[in-house]
Amino acid sequence: MSHYLPNVRDIEFTLFEVLGRGEVYGRGPYADADEDTARTLLAEVARLAVDALADATVDADRTPPAYHPLDHAVSLPDSFTKAYRTWMDTGYHRLWLPPELGGSQVAPSLQWAVTELLMGANPALHMYQSFGGFASVLHALGTEEQRTLARTMVERAWGGTMVLTEADAGSDVGALRTRAVPQDDGSWHIEGVKRFITSGEHDLSENIVHFVLARPEGHGPGTKGLSMFVVPKYRVTDWATGALGARNGVRATALEDKMGLKASATVELTFGEAEPAVGYLVGERHDGIRQMFTILEHARMMVGTKAMATLSSGHRHAVAYATQRLQGADLTRATDKSAPRVPIIRHPEVRRSLLTQKAYAEGLRALVLYTACAQDDGDRALSDLLLPLVKGYGAERSWEQLSAALQILGGAGYLKDHPLEQYLRDARIDTLYEGTTAIQGMDFFFRKIARDQGAALTALAAEITAFAASEAGGGQLAAEREQLSDAADALRRITETLGGHLLTSFETPDALYEVGRNTTRLLMAAGDVVTGWLLLRGAAVAAERLTGEVRPADRAFYEGKIAAASVFAHDVLPLVAAQLHTVGRRDERLMSLPDAAF
Repeated sequence: MSHYLPNVRDIEFTLFEVLGRGEVYGRGPYADADEDTARTLLAEVARLAVDALADATVDADRTPPAYHPLDHAVSLPDSFTKAYRTWMDTGYHRLWLPPELGGSQVAPSLQWAVTELLMGANPALHMYQSFGGFASVLHALGTEEQRTLARTMVERAWGGTMVLTEADAGSDVGALRTRAVPQDDGSWHIEGVKRFITSGEHDLSENIVHFVLARPEGHGPGTKGLSMFVVPKYRVTDWATGALGARNGVRATALEDKMGLKASATVELTFGEAEPAVGYLVGERHDGIRQMFTILEHARMMVGTKAMATLSSGHRHAVAYATQRLQGADLTRATDKSAPRVPIIRHPEVRRSLLTQKAYAEGLRALVLYTACAQDDGDRALSDLLLPLVKGYGAERSWEQLSAALQILGGAGYLKDHPLEQYLRDARIDTLYEGTTAIQGMDFFFRKIARDQGAALTALAAEITAFAASEAGGGQLAAEREQLSDAADALRRITETLGGHLLTSFETPDALYEVGRNTTRLLMAAGDVVTGWLLLRGAAVAAERLTGEVRPADRAFYEGKIAAASVFAHDVLPLVAAQLHTVGRRDERLMSLPDAAF
């Protein structure tokens, strides 16, 4: 049986019953896919994901990609290659392409819903096929000749990579040392070593186009001196036809040996060691950071979607196990030796844990799709604000709840007989990918709140507060709306406290330490509030549906939505006030403590 257990019912509920995408799909810029088409697409991709794609990620975990040092090549297991070809043959990879590159007019929210299904089944496969995103960036930012290359990338299904990280620089992008030397013919020679490069070498395509951040010769330190270059694995003699020439001077010099997500070939790339690595400045502009961020932001959304998709399947496995595993008597008859054994789902702590996992899985799904709806609507400010929550908060909470799901299986979950052990290993990278959680917190406060003086957050907070003050869901959600209101107020006060420290820092720089130690708390508190709000929006819809005639299966579904939102409101949202207490306490010892004391 496939490891992947998709939840198409909840995807459709969130898209159409909560977020109203039925009024958006099939119209205007998204004319190619109406609601009926979207539902058909989701069902078909879910079936394909379960039947043809999911098993390959398990096989590639057991028999991971192999590195061949003599020719600096990486080969994937045959089962993975077969799954990749099956997916590519469907043509569904074109969903993520703009019409000018052969894609369809499909809303981002539908694209991300499909991404969940593919990521849940086989995350590495999605990463290998995401060359379309790189081609789209090149088409949008490149010269006319480079747009030709972008079209060729799509038509010939060439791989694409984001080549950013260096060993000594890490997340300090301004410290990158890889350099670019201009040539008389307008090309550049790239020299340096990059690491942790996803899909940096493989045998799934005839060519790979690397998008490399490097420092042009003569440019000073810091991020402003960086530029983005395209460096193909094989030189391209004709950008229109894709005719290939000699091997370029970029080589995979190591394959990272990772704890999880082994199907994804993560490599060290060395440029210009034995021969020149010829590259081309993207768009003929030295604008590397801004250009790279268009790729990075998409990658962060992808990581948050991956995390949520893995949690969703993991939770469903935990539920299935809990309904079958007999252990112990009902708690009310615990001392009765003759009492029958019950499924562990009948034990209160197991039920609490499963319902909490459900709340996070479905709440994070709503967060991803709500962010995608902002992209549908062209609301860049809201989408930018939410991205650190999708990636940072989503990855952390998914990891925590996957660990809780493993607890349901007990020792059995630690075995490879069940997918939870691989899920946990594969998901751990999500908190590290594209910036650790602490970096997401810093980004959330400094770039997404302080930079626009809190305008986007204030607008979102007003919408949340208005919902909390409404009659949504009627009396049965009154207490939950009150919890949301209190949490939203605590979040406001956390933000104001950090803003006050930021203002003080202009005269007293040490005040920034109080900001720095609390930005992750802010990120997690904001994630709790926004997720709680989205869960309660879904619960209000469910409560309304239950006032009419519904099928038994739908009744259970809607009752589950209300219960999950309620447990989140009462068990999670009150913790935001505790975060406020911690943020409000100054800690003068933290930065004065000698390093040796740690």
